[in-house]
Amino acid sequence: MATAKLVVASLCLLLVLTQHEAAAAASTSCHGGMAAGMVEAMFVFGSSLVDNGNNNFLNGSRAVRADYLPYGVDFQLGPTGRFSNGRNTIDALGELLLLPAGGRIPTFADPATTGRAALRGVNFASGGSGILDDTGKATGEVLSLEQQITNFEAVTLPDLRAQLQRANDRKMKGHDFFDRCYMPKSLFVIGTGGNDYLLNYFRPRNSGETRPDLSDFTRALVARLSAHLQRLYALGARKFVIFSIQPIGCSPVVRASLNVTAAACVKPVNAAALLFNSELRSLVDAAGPSMPGASFSMIDSYKITMDVLDHPMKHGITETYKPCCSEMGPSGVLCRKGGPICSDRTEYLFFDGLHPTDVVNARIARKGYGSASPEEAYPINVKKLAML
Repeated sequence: MATAKLVVASLCLLLVLTQHEAAAAASTSCHGGMAAGMVEAMFVFGSSLVDNGNNNFLNGSRAVRADYLPYGVDFQLGPTGRFSNGRNTIDALGELLLLPAGGRIPTFADPATTGRAALRGVNFASGGSGILDDTGKATGEVLSLEQQITNFEAVTLPDLRAQLQRANDRKMKGHDFFDRCYMPKSLFVIGTGGNDYLLNYFRPRNSGETRPDLSDFTRALVARLSAHLQRLYALGARKFVIFSIQPIGCSPVVRASLNVTAAACVKPVNAAALLFNSELRSLVDAAGPSMPGASFSMIDSYKITMDVLDHPMKHGITETYKPCCSEMGPSGVLCRKGGPICSDRTEYLFFDGLHPTDVVNARIARKGYGSASPEEAYPINVKKLAML
């Protein structure tokens, strides 16, 4: 009996040591990769809230561009196509993750974003786009989420694979650095959904055209997003950062469209955002069986922004409903080219009719990166996700 127990104990110890050695070997095999920051790379997909300037390169997107002043008035590089006075949330998140060039991720549409320029990440986002293919088409040429992922799969992915496999053939001794180390240690960031409501669900209807049920529309929208995530997963993505929809019912363009002058938000529009965000959280909870080994961090931009709206003085904000741009373009969303702006952008929540100022974008990024509250970063924050 004692001999049998000794055999079992020895087998258990051998199993533990074998697992430890396998984990150590995997860690060692990926050690010494190219990353100097917390992640190998960051790949970004979505709409104008995370677009670094892809629309600048689209001939038909002139109505959805931010490549002119006053955009970029507080940005180191000036107007670049970012829809803010300074950084967007991706820039601020990139800084926190210690990515090179101050966290700035190059745009896919820029011809210079090839070779080594793409190694630490690429931004595929397109202002005006949405989860659904037809969202934003009426505003001009935009790249849908489907097309953004296709650009990653058809162009960037094979380019990166070829580069990294050549560079690591000798070091890895046949071990596939790209699939086993680079992709699983990279972040895939998705920030989209708001336009599917503002430019699709809530758009004015033609005579006789009915609006779909909000719950049905939202479930279908989230199901489509889930399909996009599973596509990225099949391509090798394992770490996902997903931004919730912000309180779009509080944005100046929505309030102006309904002639809301009091300090109040448009509740039906915010209700749609909250419904989407709830379904998004459920998507994260249910992703395990279809995406084994995947990890998520959902940044609740709605909660973080509403905290600023409800307690502005605590955050140094004095104007929560008016845009910093005092003159808007025809859409009511974007600032007029060369138009006047507020003198102190740090006191404003919104820079234009929809997009937050640099200071608010930075707050969303900081909370998503380091908050211990699952109400702000769920189920873990981006820092913990990056360290997995």
